[in-house]
Amino acid sequence: MAQITRTEFERAIGVLAGHFGLDRTRDKLARFGAFRSRRGLASIESLTERLFRLSGGLRIQSGATYAFSALWAEMLSALLGNDGEEKIDGLADGVNSCLGEGDEILEGKEKDLDAALSEYHQALADKVGSEVASLDMLLKSVPEVADRLRNQPPAAAPAGAEPADDASSSA
Repeated sequence: MAQITRTEFERAIGVLAGHFGLDRTRDKLARFGAFRSRRGLASIESLTERLFRLSGGLRIQSGATYAFSALWAEMLSALLGNDGEEKIDGLADGVNSCLGEGDEILEGKEKDLDAALSEYHQALADKVGSEVASLDMLLKSVPEVADRLRNQPPAAAPAGAEPADDASSSA
């Protein structure tokens, strides 16, 4: 999984809160075991801060990481439907075919990867919107691909992708 920045994480929490509502997002995360107390979690910022800290920015296996991932998957599933999920899974295979066993980008496959990422983003954005598509791609990407997504020129970058400079300073 990519090393998501705090800013990207806050955007993802905002998307969840926009989809489920802030109170329901907080309650679902608590039910999934993200945290024990809901006290002090009355804003997206406070929810982001606690969840980011407890999950290590989704880098560590914890109840918070599991809860976030489960809630994100629940939202995506509702937005995509079965047909959409099948199509996206097929497009993900195209992206994965450009990666080696160590999740590195295979030499000579850079253009194929860019084309597969673009096709994946477009198909996903058609169903869930560009912001959710961009965040979902970052959440699911291996670090090398996430860096590539963040560093694409503005005309080719998925909407909402932030520059790589922020990635190292937010961790």
